[in-house]
Amino acid sequence: MTTALEQDAVVRYEPRGAARQLFKSRDSELVIAGPAGTGKSLAALFRLHLTALHNPNIRCLIVRKTAVSLTSTTLVTFDKKVAADALARGIVKWFGGSAREAAGYRYSNGSVIVVGGMDKPEKIMSAEYDLVFADEATELTIADWEAIATRLRNGMLSWQQQIAACNPGHPTHWIKQRCDQGDATMLISRHRDNPAYVNADGTYTAKGADYFKKLAKLTGVRKLRLKDGIWAAAEGQIYDNWDDAIHLVDPRPIPASWTRWWTVDFGFTNPFVLQCWAEDDDGRLWLYREIYRTKRLVEDHARDILRTVRRCTVCCKSKADGHDCHTCDACVLEWTEPRPRAVICDHDAEDRATLERHLGIGTQAAHKSVSDGIQAVQARLKVAGDGKPRLFIVRGALVERDPLLEEASLPMCATDEIGGYVWAVKPGNAGGLKEEPVKKDDHAMDALRYMVAAKDLGGRPRVRWLS
Repeated sequence: MTTALEQDAVVRYEPRGAARQLFKSRDSELVIAGPAGTGKSLAALFRLHLTALHNPNIRCLIVRKTAVSLTSTTLVTFDKKVAADALARGIVKWFGGSAREAAGYRYSNGSVIVVGGMDKPEKIMSAEYDLVFADEATELTIADWEAIATRLRNGMLSWQQQIAACNPGHPTHWIKQRCDQGDATMLISRHRDNPAYVNADGTYTAKGADYFKKLAKLTGVRKLRLKDGIWAAAEGQIYDNWDDAIHLVDPRPIPASWTRWWTVDFGFTNPFVLQCWAEDDDGRLWLYREIYRTKRLVEDHARDILRTVRRCTVCCKSKADGHDCHTCDACVLEWTEPRPRAVICDHDAEDRATLERHLGIGTQAAHKSVSDGIQAVQARLKVAGDGKPRLFIVRGALVERDPLLEEASLPMCATDEIGGYVWAVKPGNAGGLKEEPVKKDDHAMDALRYMVAAKDLGGRPRVRWLS
């Protein structure tokens, strides 16, 4: 598709398969779902862009669960692959937002595409729209989706539409149920729909060949969802009562009165994991910060950890190149949050001693028994009488993404691991007893289990204190 538009803007795009269906449909709720790398988000973004170019004075919305994730992913695609020519010609201009108006793209014909996250809904939910696109929609709750639907009443188009793009998730996810019940239309996207990866004759492009090699490395439920496009639950999933809509929560201020705990699972080739936990007044545990990195020494991790929890309050104001307050003896540093009551570590003696030395904090040996630790986590994930579980993970807790893990399509945080954390069945066990988890992609799950075990399984901790 090559389209000449207002002021000679040129849009080149080749919609195939589900993407072509997306452009033709006028159904009020559309879900374009399929494996990773099929061009789902790109198709939806082109749908909004072309509609805004052709229809003056319409209002559209691009939304994700969090504003940060939208800026770092979806909007990069929009700027570089969808609206690049229109932005360069001034037909579309970026507006960074104001006290009264949300950020977005302003078109010379009066149309607007507003952008935002459901974690900060005040501005985006106060307006009305003709067309809405929710990227990575499995992150949303049904309440988010229904709230967005109430804003589709701008009336400048003869049809109003709400579009979602996503990779498959759990088969009981509300998106799949909504489509199965006929409340939304699901378009199935496949890799052949993406001309960047697959030629018209079905052969792979050079870029596609490299990408499919990465997908081939996936295993378990991640392979089923991201490579094969199946709405699948992991066979033998250990934490089968985990529910993103319940246990994954938006960031919130954490009171200084809440007790803090840190857990550590050591690794170098395998990921090093630090999890920062807060315990609220009702004893619930909140994972609010996570470091999950490979190929980094323990002492370097320690320095990175301290940078996240300390700031300079009395600076020497040195003008020297490369001056670093965190390593300067003349600067005064203070903690920005309560110190952890305990740092609960894997038992590696050398790494534990190194971490203590560089953090200046004593550590506690983790409760390593797996079976009772898993049972304790399962108990915390159950919804209690007050309608809430006893364990949450804060969305966006990951401090930084590991490019090596991302390149290898491996888990990069606790929420990536939990769906694929499965039981191993030992050969010869009567009835195939589930005695232990598969020892793969379980580093964050170990750290999580250390935290729950320390709180719920009791026993005398083995603590080393620094003099």
